[in-house]
Amino acid sequence: MKFKSLKTQVLIWFGGVTSVILILFNVAFYHFLEQNIKLSIQNKLYDKAVFINDNIKINTPVEKLLEYKQLESFDIAIIKEKKIIYKKGDVNFKQLTSYISKKESFFVFKQGKSLNGLYVFKISEPFKGAILFYERNINTEINSKLQEIKNTLFVLEPILLLLLIFAASKLVDKILIPISDITKTANKISVTDLSQTITQPLNYDEIEELVDSFNNMIKRLKNGVEHLEQFNSDVSHELKTPLTVIKGEIEITLNKIREPKYYVKSLQTIENEAIQIQTIVDDLLMLTKYTKANIKQTFQTTNLDSILLDTINKYNIQLKEKNIKLHLKKFESIAVEANPLLMATIFSNLIDNAIKYTPNNKNIYISLYKKDKIYFIIKDEGIGIPKEQLSKVVDRFYRVDESRNKKIKGFGLGLSIVKNSIELHNASIKIDSEKDIGTIVEIIL
Repeated sequence: MKFKSLKTQVLIWFGGVTSVILILFNVAFYHFLEQNIKLSIQNKLYDKAVFINDNIKINTPVEKLLEYKQLESFDIAIIKEKKIIYKKGDVNFKQLTSYISKKESFFVFKQGKSLNGLYVFKISEPFKGAILFYERNINTEINSKLQEIKNTLFVLEPILLLLLIFAASKLVDKILIPISDITKTANKISVTDLSQTITQPLNYDEIEELVDSFNNMIKRLKNGVEHLEQFNSDVSHELKTPLTVIKGEIEITLNKIREPKYYVKSLQTIENEAIQIQTIVDDLLMLTKYTKANIKQTFQTTNLDSILLDTINKYNIQLKEKNIKLHLKKFESIAVEANPLLMATIFSNLIDNAIKYTPNNKNIYISLYKKDKIYFIIKDEGIGIPKEQLSKVVDRFYRVDESRNKKIKGFGLGLSIVKNSIELHNASIKIDSEKDIGTIVEIIL
């Protein structure tokens, strides 16, 4: 709906606020104008009072003076020492003589629907007294002038309001241009096309921040899609091999009748490949099971030392088969709020990797202790990792130099699981390695 558009809502609010401001302006303006008109009347009466006083000073006959045409619309009284010596009109000036002693000089009286004005001009020569001017229906003069202003504003203010709304509309259009560009760019974006970016606008800091955020979001989406495509490719590749083996075994086995021992061997091969598929699926589920949003709910008091000892015991057979000695260099009892399953998975993957990539008759060193933070360090005397590949070893399905590790089974998911589990615990991992010398993995909780 049109009324839901940002521009329409801004203009409605602007028009409403402007109208209220104009109304308040009119009220204040009318009040100021009314006071100004009263002051104008007062000044007019002052001029006439000065005129009378000046003529009295030069002995102009007062009777003749009061008959001047410019004074014919006023009731006038001349007071000498509190006595009325001259009077024109039917106003009872005796009731008004008390106003001579007041500080003010102009007074307004309401009689019915009309306003009458009294002006007091005090004189000191040729005698001490005052000149009183009484004007009837001064509201007629006030209303006449106000009406002229009202008629003018009645025409000008709607025009002014429309011009302001028009100017605001153009200004809003100019401000919304970057948002319109964002909308157009967003409509062009798809999974197959994440190359679109928004041009930075000039002189709009807030819009620049929005554009930066949007462009960064596009970049993250692009990276996410690229990782997803790589992930799909890696999963497809890793699952393709065991599935191909299984399919080949079944086809060969069904090709003709064979001895029972051949069927047993074929089923063992199929079982091994199925186990590999199951391992990959379990590892992938481990990577996706927990998130930042739900991990805290699984935390409980976890004894890391107990979990580590249980994990080491599970690898006793592999250690004996390769005659590898495992040394606990620095070992402390440590309890922490964590997910016990993920902590066990971290220890298991790192110990498993250390054993896999350490030649026979070598050593593995493990430390678990608390200083300012909790440290878990595992050092092996294995084949090591080339420096240029250290940053990639935690990527899913990445394996270092397949040609050197043909006899070592693995899918490149172990360190990826370790990294994901560590990040969920707001911990950090540091890997240092030297080719053919060994690897050190340090985890800091």
